[in-house]
Amino acid sequence: MDTNLYLSPALRRIEAAHAGEPLMERAGTAAADWAAELAGARGRPVLVLAGPGNNGGDAFVVARLLRERFFDVHVVFPADAGRLPADAVEAHARFVAGGGATLDAIPEGCAWGLVVDGLFGIGLARAPEGVWAGLVEATNRIAVRDACPLVALDCPSGLDADRGTAFSPAIRATHTLTFIAAKPGLFTGDGPDYCGEVRVAALELDPAGEAPADGRRVSLADFAGQLAPRPLNSHKGTFGSAGILGGGRSMAGAALLAGRAALKLGCGRVFVGFVDPDAPAVDPVQPELMLRRAKALLQADLTALACGPGLGTDDDARVHLEKALACPLSLVLDADALNLLADDAGLGDRLRARPHPTVMTPHPGEAARLLGIPVGEVQRARVSAAQALAARYGCCVALKGCGTVVAAVDGAWWVNSTGNPGMASAGMGDALTGMIVALLAQGWPATAATLAGVHLHGVAADRLVAAGAGPAGLTASEVIDAARAVFNGWSSGTGKAC
Repeated sequence: MDTNLYLSPALRRIEAAHAGEPLMERAGTAAADWAAELAGARGRPVLVLAGPGNNGGDAFVVARLLRERFFDVHVVFPADAGRLPADAVEAHARFVAGGGATLDAIPEGCAWGLVVDGLFGIGLARAPEGVWAGLVEATNRIAVRDACPLVALDCPSGLDADRGTAFSPAIRATHTLTFIAAKPGLFTGDGPDYCGEVRVAALELDPAGEAPADGRRVSLADFAGQLAPRPLNSHKGTFGSAGILGGGRSMAGAALLAGRAALKLGCGRVFVGFVDPDAPAVDPVQPELMLRRAKALLQADLTALACGPGLGTDDDARVHLEKALACPLSLVLDADALNLLADDAGLGDRLRARPHPTVMTPHPGEAARLLGIPVGEVQRARVSAAQALAARYGCCVALKGCGTVVAAVDGAWWVNSTGNPGMASAGMGDALTGMIVALLAQGWPATAATLAGVHLHGVAADRLVAAGAGPAGLTASEVIDAARAVFNGWSSGTGKAC
């Protein structure tokens, strides 16, 4: 799997460098091949929507080639062909020369077997308007009504391919064939809901040979160098000691979930330090966890520390966070630790001054508070928001959500495409924190530990859903157990790459 991600400016430079090549013909051919496969032998007509730019040209190539394969093709193009870009003019002319004709509106009374969205692709930076908005809305209704595939060319019209923000209205495709290289917005934010299955047609180009990728999709290859079978001659000290600092009043469960995740991802010892003085002295579900008060936790012989799950935001919690920031250990910050940081510039200064690796795992609301911007602004530019946090605090950042974005201190970024809606339940973030601190405790570098934790978290949840345990009702505890099995498969070399 090619995991490279490119932003629109880089793709436009690559396209310009190959202006003399038949890229539109190659794009239309690749799309026609997939469209014909999806339409199958339904025998129902195909609806193709062509827009006023090069995406419309791609659509005319698709329509011409499907007609040549004897599909009943209806093309809607409510624009002036003379105003199309040069390559699209040629594609339109070849379509007409082959006997094709265009319509100004979608025909009534048809039951469609396939719809092709060739309206705007990656060139639209605002919501469709006027007749184009009406076509988008009608197309979405038709695809649902006729239960037919809806294939988007390059990017669903109305979706920002760089940021993953869907304007209103936007095409809700079941399949997206993106050209030259994958774009980050297809895999984060609104992208997965609007793209459906995504494939890449490289158009006989090698983008990686012409320009470095802007980012990457997380894959096993990003951290495979850290995976290895365990030596026979080992003991619990070989695999580190993780500490979990949190569990304020009525929030002991958050710290326990993080501790259980750390234990089941291979830490030799896991200590859980509670802020709540009335917290339990033993975990009856996982008695291997060593439970104690927060002050005593920081006196333990730890190799990595996580701070935040259920911590609270009162003065006591603030003192504990200050002490955690001063620990000479790799550190994961989550939940209330992030809320405290957002409210206290002095804590942020201490974080930036840390000489040891730090990971933060905010959800969009926490990220917004840390950056001092509205949460909608974070969601409209998830990659940029994660990079801004990494730069501001000197941390590796995992901005959680649909298509979690990981940003390293050096500016590198990744989008994770594992996981599912079943993970929108209490305790999932605590489990992720425990997984990451477990890897840090075992000596993993911060970026590798974050990438592995995020990817593993999603793979475990996906396997549970595939087995019928979700998405509704999926729990963090189930994901922890599934993650253990996946991780052991990866470490032994028997697990499948995802």
